[in-house]
Amino acid sequence: MVEDQALVERILAGETGLFRTLIDQYRRLVIHVVYRLIPNETDREDICQEVFCKVYQNLKTFRHDSKLSTWIARVAYNTCLNFLDKKKLPLYDDLISDEEDMETTIPDNSNRPDMLFESGRTADIVRQAIETLPAKYKAIVTLYHLDQMGYNEIAKTLNLPEGTVKSYLFRARKLLKDRLMASYRPEEI
Repeated sequence: MVEDQALVERILAGETGLFRTLIDQYRRLVIHVVYRLIPNETDREDICQEVFCKVYQNLKTFRHDSKLSTWIARVAYNTCLNFLDKKKLPLYDDLISDEEDMETTIPDNSNRPDMLFESGRTADIVRQAIETLPAKYKAIVTLYHLDQMGYNEIAKTLNLPEGTVKSYLFRARKLLKDRLMASYRPEEI
């Protein structure tokens, strides 16, 4: 893996072909952020492309005071929020209040526990439950658990205080647990 600072400097010095390397290194991160916030598949693909276009256009403004991954994730997150704002698509947490949110459960799956285990559905069940989380929780859970970012990096990415990130992650985990426990017996998950 090419070191980020050297990669950025070489791209800015005119080796634009190396931008492909940057895309390859950070594609997964961008996909995680975009796919967790944007519901429509076609829009997701367009936004992923838009994120990398913005990264390329604004690479000269990257100051190396944070990780390149943090900066790119922030570009992706802000691009998603701008898209949702322009399309006037409500975020999941805009649709329901906190009280209603706590009562909402994921659909009941009547599969037997042995079938769940054998078919590998446990991971699917958890992923489906994550998808039902409010956008702010979904983004933090994804960045923390799937992209393995630390609290500080997530805070910089989402422009939130670190304490808020910890609080949201705690609430998201509790909400996931409550929803899963309401829909499944412990031995099913």
